[in-house]
Amino acid sequence: MRIGELGRRTGVNAHQLRYYEAQGLLEADRGANGYREFDENAVLRVKQIRHLLGAGLSSEDIAYLLPCAVGEAPELPGCLELLTAMRSRLQRLDDQMDRLAQSRDALADYIDAAERMGNESYPPFEDADLEPVPA
Repeated sequence: MRIGELGRRTGVNAHQLRYYEAQGLLEADRGANGYREFDENAVLRVKQIRHLLGAGLSSEDIAYLLPCAVGEAPELPGCLELLTAMRSRLQRLDDQMDRLAQSRDALADYIDAAERMGNESYPPFEDADLEPVPA
């Protein structure tokens, strides 16, 4: 099947499918006309990729895990290498969430402090030829 048909069957646009191919996640043969030709297994593979992306895995992580994937969801066997890779990715996500929570708290503190100060503009714009920059 051509890329357009694969896109229709999976709900993934051609640009993303070409990206998956470039990342080594999806394979296509080339027809005599130069068009990509995907086999029937590509539908399942794209669905697996989408599920794994939805879990927050990077294309690099997925390239590592995909050869072991079984089924659409997909299921991944509990071998040590796969578990180590997934735990590593989970830790990176936890670290990112911690940093985001810290940034959010700091920003909320700045907003609270600014609201406590009232409506005064700073620096005082009536003394300057400057206009405040809208948010």
